[in-house]
Amino acid sequence: SKEMNGKPLVFLDSAASTQKPQVVIDAIADLYSNYYANIHRGVYQLSQVSTEKYEEAREIVKNYISAASSDEIVFTRGATESINLIAYSYGRYFLSEGDEIIVSEMEHHANIVPWQQLAKEKKVVLRYIPMDDNGELLLDEFYKMLNTRTKIVSLVHISNSLGTINPVKEIFNKAKEIGAITILDASQSIQHTKINVNELNCDFLVFSGHKIYGPTGIGVLYGKLDLLKKMEPYQTGGDMIKSVTFERTIFADVPGKFEAGTQNIEGAIGLGAAIKYINSIGLPEIMKYEHQLMKYATDKVLEIPQVKIIGTAKEKASLISFILEDVHPHDVGTIFDKLGVAVRTGQHCTEPVMRHFGIPATTRASFAFYNTFEEINVFIESIKYVINIFD
Repeated sequence: SKEMNGKPLVFLDSAASTQKPQVVIDAIADLYSNYYANIHRGVYQLSQVSTEKYEEAREIVKNYISAASSDEIVFTRGATESINLIAYSYGRYFLSEGDEIIVSEMEHHANIVPWQQLAKEKKVVLRYIPMDDNGELLLDEFYKMLNTRTKIVSLVHISNSLGTINPVKEIFNKAKEIGAITILDASQSIQHTKINVNELNCDFLVFSGHKIYGPTGIGVLYGKLDLLKKMEPYQTGGDMIKSVTFERTIFADVPGKFEAGTQNIEGAIGLGAAIKYINSIGLPEIMKYEHQLMKYATDKVLEIPQVKIIGTAKEKASLISFILEDVHPHDVGTIFDKLGVAVRTGQHCTEPVMRHFGIPATTRASFAFYNTFEEINVFIESIKYVINIFD
């Protein structure tokens, strides 16, 4: 029912952040209204209930990604902090000069910059899997990169700027053959496809709650328990300790030792509610409907000769990035806004991707199961409107 600039809102920016179901809003309001208290530290009822709900959310996440134990689920501020935690707590302690880290050319900056910083500090080598002009990784080049110095392979599951679905299971299986640690950035896949961390053979997985219909400011780091136990804390302070004296500190067991300070209680509870909501609908049903939306939108866009889609991989999901001849994406986005259509314009935190295609930016329309075919039609008519203005 929302309007934007006097037009019915068509929200096509779910890759940046999803809208929130009422059950998520209600779960957070219920916490604040009825049982809010700091967790893990109080013996009184409110604290115990809040703690119980917070830990229940950890169990919900564990089941959603088929982790072996809820102790393998660490709550963070988002995927960015999760990757930084791995770089700090694993990379700084277990990598040595001359070791190698492999990421891809299509990574979000959050899966590039932390490794660049680590490479400078530890004098390790950062290598990039190239891609072709369809936005598909060149696996033969990746296989050539693998060697005994490869210690980490960190890869995006679904590209946030191209929509490419990467063959991460195949890539990770190859990486494990030489003993590398594997990290999956599931920020764009966690809400669109079923993820089983064991089947994908990943040692770590990260995602942000706001991408999966949960609150902003909550994220997840999954890590295999044996690895988490060996890692040092990323941050230190309250609630991540067993004992503190002036002589020494004994840290808490995982996952507690990675959750310093007062946790994002409402964020975790809201994330748990969002995942329960998805489960109530059924991820297979969501996947089927979103695939239909994506195919319908792609077919309609391809009928417009002035539009060039950036990212034409055979396996794609959730979004279409495009450019219009002689029209800057920011102009496209501004006109769309006046028509009530919310899309993302820019580099999408993937500047190397834009450099690969020799373009300054793209317009990105991204879809979720709350979108409709009628909204796709409005999107298509908006493209034609922009073309007519500039013609």
